[in-house]
Amino acid sequence: MPHEDFDVDSLAAYLHMVPAQIAKLADRGNLPGRKVGGQWRFSQAEIHHWLEERIGLADDEGLAQMETVLERAAPQESDAISLAELLPIEGIAVPLDARTRSRVISAMAELAAGTGLLWDPKALEEAVRAREAMQPTAQENGVALLHPRRPMPSNLGQAFIALGITATGIPFGGSGGRLTDIFFLINSVNDPGHLRTLARVSRLVTDADLLDALRQAGSASEVHDLLLQRDREYE
Repeated sequence: MPHEDFDVDSLAAYLHMVPAQIAKLADRGNLPGRKVGGQWRFSQAEIHHWLEERIGLADDEGLAQMETVLERAAPQESDAISLAELLPIEGIAVPLDARTRSRVISAMAELAAGTGLLWDPKALEEAVRAREAMQPTAQENGVALLHPRRPMPSNLGQAFIALGITATGIPFGGSGGRLTDIFFLINSVNDPGHLRTLARVSRLVTDADLLDALRQAGSASEVHDLLLQRDREYE
């Protein structure tokens, strides 16, 4: 998709909505946009951030609907999201050796680099810190979905996910003071792929039983198997 602004019609087509819905959302301040010559224009970056926020607020049913919308919006990426391809076992650490928020971010970048799919872990670490400074990705269920503000394709061999589980919970900015112990690091090569991956992982971690099983797992291979088994139920 070219890196240019959406207008009302193109954004409606992208989100599989009718133009009148887009215009109404924008007029009410519920969509990030600006008027140019009396016509709405929407930055792709801002729309993708808006979608990211909606993913963070959705329940399982809403996430399933969001996945469908995002799949339709990116026909050039018709393959289904597959954790079997995105989550290398080398990118899983159980336990992750980290006891502070700062160390979690650096340890996750190091873990990602250990897969051989990340060229510059320091650049990723800085990008993740900047994203967390904007708004923490920690959720009330003890999971954080780390990622840069925008995809970093030139720093990656391919899109992939890393996962670390700490031995104890860590203050990570979650609401209500909830501690965080499960850390996903999403590395994407483009915005549509990032949103689709974020929606799938977000959907997985709404499963409290799965989270309990991950916390009790004793090895990277056990964590890998648990996630792949649950992921296959969405195929």
